Amino acid sequence: MNRSVSERLFEEAKKYIPGGVNSPVRAFKSVGGTPLFISKGIGSKMIDVDGNEFIDYIGSWGPHLFGHNPDFIKQSILDALENGTSFGAPTELEVKIAKLITDLVPSVEMVRMVNSGTEATMSAIRAARGFTGKDKIIKFEGCYHGHGDFFLIKAGSGALTFGVPTSPGVTKGNAADTLIAEYNNIDSVKKLIQENKTSGRNQIAAVIVEPVAGNMGTVLPEKNFLKELRDICSEEKIVLIFDEVMTGFRLSKGGAQEIYDVKPDMTTFGKIIGGGLPVGAYGGKKEIMEMISPAGPIYQAGTLSGNPIAMSAGYAALTYIKNHPEIYEQLEQNSAYLENGIKEAIKLSGRNFQLNRIGSMMTLFFAEEPVTDYKSAIKSDTKLYGKYFHEMLNRGIYLPPAQFEAMFVSTAHSKDDLDKTIAANFEAMKKIIE
Repeated sequence: MNRSVSERLFEEAKKYIPGGVNSPVRAFKSVGGTPLFISKGIGSKMIDVDGNEFIDYIGSWGPHLFGHNPDFIKQSILDALENGTSFGAPTELEVKIAKLITDLVPSVEMVRMVNSGTEATMSAIRAARGFTGKDKIIKFEGCYHGHGDFFLIKAGSGALTFGVPTSPGVTKGNAADTLIAEYNNIDSVKKLIQENKTSGRNQIAAVIVEPVAGNMGTVLPEKNFLKELRDICSEEKIVLIFDEVMTGFRLSKGGAQEIYDVKPDMTTFGKIIGGGLPVGAYGGKKEIMEMISPAGPIYQAGTLSGNPIAMSAGYAALTYIKNHPEIYEQLEQNSAYLENGIKEAIKLSGRNFQLNRIGSMMTLFFAEEPVTDYKSAIKSDTKLYGKYFHEMLNRGIYLPPAQFEAMFVSTAHSKDDLDKTIAANFEAMKKIIE
């Protein structure tokens, strides 16, 4: 497989861009080799600058629920472009997409659009602090909520991949205000709350959690974990924030909170609500959201928030979801088919590798024991994953270039795509185990 153009571009990129990439996990650092520079995406496929075609299971890290460049989203962007790219003033479309989000996600009574998932989570934490008058937050080992200072303590995603879950530049003050609990361990949350009480009043403004973790690989919440988290936050008057930047509208029209029947106080969104364009949002109870400026004193702003082109793409994506709820059954069937094919290869390999899946997101962990939290996730054999990644890439399958990430199935993946992936997985597994 010729990759000479990608190799040349990467060498040039490193002269002008830190590490040659604009987001760390793209660099292939944890799997080795040179990242591929992509020229085009259509349906389930991506084509690189050397003309190589791949069946893609990253989908821009989650937003491409319908595959690359679907006609109905592309047309919505072209229609919006006719009227202008940005106004810095309200548009009707902002109202329509906000109403649609509140219709699809019952826990969200009001919503504020921003420009990224990181911006959404940072803003939600500020809102929770302002609403409660308290400073400390609880997050979970291995969960990633963007690159805000107070999130980069035992973080997931690229921070976990590169072995720097606590980033230089994060102040001691920020670190002191961020308390770390263990995912799927409600007792660890209770302990932190008790340890941070003054005169019987806890000092915790918010608990933020990925209801299904996707940034230490796909890790599902164990039975009653989310419900118990909801109960304790209600009892202690702590704002419960679900980070559904990845899971929102991917696992169901109402996100993970619909599947697990747990209503958070606030929710953050990204990925799919932009239809592939840079968008984020945070929303929740009206009493909290009305504290946001200009309705209230908690300041948050963004010149490009509610950008008309991004709003048009997002509205097209969410409208399609609303009108075609059957896509989630299709995604479940295709994802289960792929899961079963991969598991058969694992069985034949004689190893006990773990495949975690919910809906259309999954992770193959090169670990021999169940992966239920950060500590079990990091037992994975990352070097073996790197070998596996390149064996799959050489067979035309594009997977996340890191063990601690999720892969995504889209409605554009055909049975032929899935069969080719299963066959490639069988060959790759056999190759790396020999």
